[in-house]
Amino acid sequence: MSEIAIKDIVPFGQKMAYGTGNLVLNLLPAALNIFMFFLVTAFGMDPLMAGLLGGLPRLFDAVTDPIMGFISDNTKSKWGRRRPYIVIGAILSGVIFALLWQLNAGNSQDYNFWYFLIFSLIFTLGNTMYATPFVGLGYEMTTDYNERTRLMAFAQTMGQIAWMVVPWFWVLVADPDLFATQDEGVRKMAIIVGGACILLGILPGLFCKGLDASEMKNRAELNFANIFKNLAKLWKSIKEISNNGPFLRLCGATFLVFNGFQLIAGFAYFIIVFHMFNGDYGLTGTWPAWFATMSAVATAFLVIPIISYMSDKFGKRNAFIIATLISIVGYTLKWWGFDPTNPWLIFMPIPLMSFGIGGLFTLMMSMTADVCDLDELRNGMPRKEGTFGAIYWLMVKVGQALALILAGLVLKIVGFESGAATQTADAMTNLRIADIIIPASTAALAIWVMWGYDLTEDRVEEIKSQLIARRGDIHE
Repeated sequence: MSEIAIKDIVPFGQKMAYGTGNLVLNLLPAALNIFMFFLVTAFGMDPLMAGLLGGLPRLFDAVTDPIMGFISDNTKSKWGRRRPYIVIGAILSGVIFALLWQLNAGNSQDYNFWYFLIFSLIFTLGNTMYATPFVGLGYEMTTDYNERTRLMAFAQTMGQIAWMVVPWFWVLVADPDLFATQDEGVRKMAIIVGGACILLGILPGLFCKGLDASEMKNRAELNFANIFKNLAKLWKSIKEISNNGPFLRLCGATFLVFNGFQLIAGFAYFIIVFHMFNGDYGLTGTWPAWFATMSAVATAFLVIPIISYMSDKFGKRNAFIIATLISIVGYTLKWWGFDPTNPWLIFMPIPLMSFGIGGLFTLMMSMTADVCDLDELRNGMPRKEGTFGAIYWLMVKVGQALALILAGLVLKIVGFESGAATQTADAMTNLRIADIIIPASTAALAIWVMWGYDLTEDRVEEIKSQLIARRGDIHE
């Protein structure tokens, strides 16, 4: 492991600012997923219409993410390429998220549907303006191989705070001592979430530093007069990225691990309720919330520090493979962890399972920054951190959408009966098997995909030296 140059060390204040931004990056979708449940129960939305409201903005995302990445890659301003968008996007995201949930159960279903759809599309646009430049900024805050992992490890630890807090929204919104009705609870909680996102989301735009945009060559001239020419350059950038073998491996492995994890994410709730407590929601109590919270705690304070150490010691690819193997062991232990005679055992597999997602985003975000260097070496300026980030997270969103669809199919195949007070023993056995086999299989495939990843520390440092020799040091 080579010694880090002083100029490549990200100051603690900037790490903290970027970490708070990552907290927002996790808080908004986490809260959105919780509140979508109440869209059906509290506001009386038909489940099919609610499904459309969840899916249509994702299609909009597929168009806006790459465009926003391209725009931020080619922006030139005295504040840098990303930071103005981050500040504006954080404010828009927070304000529109709060407005999005100012629904009323007394409104007609059609009114609530169109109100929510319109504001969802506006929210998606604002969140894209925030999230895509934010991810790109993280890729360019340091050029050092190991400092990139440390930055992402710090940011992912901060991001896990959202997953510690958000599961308790279920409890807060449904508490009659806090809110007279659930729809009132959603409206007020959405304002709190929106305000937090504004206050925390603007910090990376104010305090983090990226690359010196003034030195970027061959950037597109962004204006409405040549919009079609700009889109042609975007398509060229996407084609260049699609020929980047290491990046395709990162996308493939992420799709597999995250899709497998997301596909079974809701199964733990059903297994706790129907296998451990036989459908008794009173006895179930807050066990599911504690399960989710402790998963985030284990990821933040146990897994991510170990991942960072393994990356420094063994390299990023090897750290990913080891972490993913450990997660497979954790998934297997769930068979003994979900024990009706001892509910405390549900926490047993959590530390090992958490190596899957904890290792995934800490390492993949760091490795994507390395891939951006390789792309510049091959294709020249401008650098494409924004476009790389947009395409990478588009793969995450596609995986998430597919997981939501397939999860329902798996529930149907195993014999789970929606709305039933109890479930058959066969259905629960089949669901528990699927809860283990699916994420373990996708994790094993991800290891196979990453086996040929060849951007080692020595190779990344060699690329960095070649780039500096070609165009100088452009880090701020």
